[in-house]
Parts: sequence; structure tokens; C-alpha cells
Amino acid sequence: MKEVDPKETTRAYAYEMWMDAPMPMLTFFKTIDITRLVKISKRKRLKLNMLICWCIGRAASSVKEFYMLPVGKKLVQYDSLAVCTIVANRKGGVSSCDVPFSESLLQFNEDYLRLTDSVAESCVNHDVAESMVIGTSALTQYDIDGAVGMYSGVFNNPFLIWGKYKRRFWKCTLTVSFQFHHTQMDGAHASCFLDNLQKEINNLGIGKSIR
Repeated sequence: MKEVDPKETTRAYAYEMWMDAPMPMLTFFKTIDITRLVKISKRKRLKLNMLICWCIGRAASSVKEFYMLPVGKKLVQYDSLAVCTIVANRKGGVSSCDVPFSESLLQFNEDYLRLTDSVAESCVNHDVAESMVIGTSALTQYDIDGAVGMYSGVFNNPFLIWGKYKRRFWKCTLTVSFQFHHTQMDGAHASCFLDNLQKEINNLGIGKSIR
């Protein structure tokens, strides 16, 4: 990771316009078809949340804007991504766990299981400071239509929230909210990411071994 001069990036205008805005976050909602993920999760005995997080990482990795993030008043460029998941810990509370993104689903799954188990037991957050972290929160016990994340002014990271998926006949759908800082990306980049997310889900396991 390194600090970059906003004027020398494609985010120069956005930095000027939105960096000091009192509410620089945008939230998009999208309903995605996760039928394929649900089937793979059950057939391969893989955690559905892990599969969603990996697809999020894959979708984000092809959008270059994800690798830059406003941190304080600086614009920082990263070389790698991580996906954060919220873990129920042994004390009855929750902790956050950053999982480094890997193009290998096998590697990501191993890291996900190892790190989330460690965080659940230790009740200590696991942070990956050297990567641009995509936040997630899965409220899978609850039937919600969407959520808008809180903007604290401290963390500007992109964030996705979802609840329980809906099943109708043979189809499973999930409504996700995606919050992002306007300095980091524009609506077109966010829309591209969400489209990529659906494509990654649709293509998971096609032409490659999952495990």
C-alpha cells in the first residue's frame, strides 16, 4: 500500500468533489440469483457465506477502483484485497475477521475456516492492514429487504449487507446492499462490480475444480 497524489489518478475530480462532503457514501441495492451457490454449498459441503465472500472478492478484483481508498485525507493505493466477515464469538458477541482474497477458492476456503475459527475462539478481531478490505455483514436469520450502512467518517471501506435468501420454487435470490465512498468509485464502477458478482456466481465451478 502507498499514498498517491489524487491529481495523478483517475479519481482526481471525485477526490476534489467528495472528499470533504458530509455524507460521501452511496448505497446501491441489487437482487442476485444465488441458486448455483446454494446447490454448490450443499453438494460440496462448503459454507454459503464463504462462497459469497469469495465471489465478492473475485468480482471486485477486476474493478481497479477497488484498489484505491480514501484514508483520512489521503488517497491510498493497495496491491491486494481482503474480504471482512462478521463472526459470532464464544462470549456471545461479534468480532470482525479479514480474510485475504485469493484467486484459489481452495486457499480462500482454508483461510476463511482457519481465521474465523480463531477469531470466534479468541474474541479478537483479525485485521489485514496491508490490503483494501471489503466489509460484509450477513444477517442470515432475518428476512430483510436491505440495509444502509452507517458512515462513521473513520472507515471509508466498501461494505455489503444481506439477510436471509428467498426461495421460490427452484430459484434462490438474495438482496444485497452495497455502500461505497464516492471518492473511491462512481456509480458505473459500483454497477459493474454488482454485475460481475452475478457473473462470478453463475460461472462458479464451470471449467474448473471447486475442491
